Amino acid sequence: MNLYSVLEAGFSKNLQDCAIETPEGLYYSWSDLEKATSKIASLLASLNLPEGSRIAVQVDKSPEALFLYLATLKAGLVYLPLNTAYQHSEIEYFIDNAKPAVVVCNPLHFSWVSKLAFQRGVTHVFTLSDQRTGTLLERALGCADQFQTVERADGDLAAILYTSGTTGRSKGAMLTHANLSSNAQVLKEYWHWQKGDVLLHALPIFHVHGLFVASHGALLNGSKMIWLPKLDVDQLIRYIPQSTILMGVPTFYTRLLGKKEFDRALCKNMRLFIAGSAPLLTETFHAFVERTGHTILERYGMSETVMLTSNPYSGRRIPGSVGKPLPQTQVRVVSENGKVCGVDEVGAVEVKGPNVFSGYWQMPEKTKEEFTADGWFKTGDVGRWGGSTSAGPVPDDYLCIVGRSKDLIISGGYNVYPKEIESFIDEMPGVLESAVIGTPHPDFGEAVLAIVVQKPGVHLDSEAIIGQLKGQIANFKVPKKVFIVDDLPRNTMGKVLKNVLRQTYSL
Repeated sequence: MNLYSVLEAGFSKNLQDCAIETPEGLYYSWSDLEKATSKIASLLASLNLPEGSRIAVQVDKSPEALFLYLATLKAGLVYLPLNTAYQHSEIEYFIDNAKPAVVVCNPLHFSWVSKLAFQRGVTHVFTLSDQRTGTLLERALGCADQFQTVERADGDLAAILYTSGTTGRSKGAMLTHANLSSNAQVLKEYWHWQKGDVLLHALPIFHVHGLFVASHGALLNGSKMIWLPKLDVDQLIRYIPQSTILMGVPTFYTRLLGKKEFDRALCKNMRLFIAGSAPLLTETFHAFVERTGHTILERYGMSETVMLTSNPYSGRRIPGSVGKPLPQTQVRVVSENGKVCGVDEVGAVEVKGPNVFSGYWQMPEKTKEEFTADGWFKTGDVGRWGGSTSAGPVPDDYLCIVGRSKDLIISGGYNVYPKEIESFIDEMPGVLESAVIGTPHPDFGEAVLAIVVQKPGVHLDSEAIIGQLKGQIANFKVPKKVFIVDDLPRNTMGKVLKNVLRQTYSL
């Protein structure tokens, strides 16, 4: 079944109820949502696109951007969200790789995005701003506000999410209608979504957490969303008394704890605080309980799988653990020799279930490499069952993520892969080589650092390197600090010892 039909079944039956409220005082009813979605779907259908066409979208967060996502599903096409921080070289790669039929961008970026798109055979480029303007809405205005949802099979693609690779190039994770609908339905039950719930939505909608986990939950439950354009702690505090659920990265909670007015009284109507996309510090976990009386629920997922595990709604929520496998999802921890690990044995985390993606776009060999012979997906994370953390013992059926393979950095909830940044630095004049690492950061979880080796006779400037990177890659990938050195530590095989670098360099 088309994912849109699954979500639509949960929409409020009173079409005049508020579906979305914004800080500007705008109220969108469920009727508004359905009509706007149908208008955009009608526009997309009028373009006579081939089946399976990709709709690439890089726009600021707005209710209309959500309607575009829903319209893409409704029209039976494939949604491809792109981080709003991506720059020219990144967008160029995504268009080359995904070959979208339609690109929707911010009006301010139309000149360079459209040039890139048209040169690469894209047939349609529209604009959409967060102020309800742009050619997409202008064209959709005259379209029909009723549209028959296009039928789709469970295995048909609904979305492609690009996740950076350690080789420096992003991989497009292909998610089907069944992947996304099954996970949404499981989470609705597991997190006990209730009648009257109000979701405070402050996450971006270009990745799994904000677009799928948060939005799908509210839509499937017919719940109102308070739609904040970005993380603004003052706005969070303003709307928490009107909300029952907040989903955020750990940064949300550390910043809320920095506000004196954030206390039990403010949170009296809240039912659930959920954290993910980056590890939650035990210190933050305990400080939150003490301040608010609420225990943050931490969960674990990936672009390729949506949600995999979660601390329970009813039951112990353990700091330092991402909880138990969700219903229908299987998780195992495997040693280097392929043996399934027992309790408190560290190994590679592998998963299986209806939520696990169908593969990487146009990368059959990479897809084959990332799955075991018996069909388990290799997450690239390292974990263990049970054991103990600084907060105490962990039950044997709770999963702890103890590290990440491939040197993945998670900064502010965003994945940062060192090889990609190193490839840009290494191309700069005077650079011999570079190594990018993550270092602990109280606000972002991890911060990006770069250690750069300059060529003999060359004097590199750290700030100049940072300045050049800001024009090439998304800001969250740009190193917070660059160290200029004469050489990098290596083992006998010539591999850079990044563990030594992490011990040596910090902010």
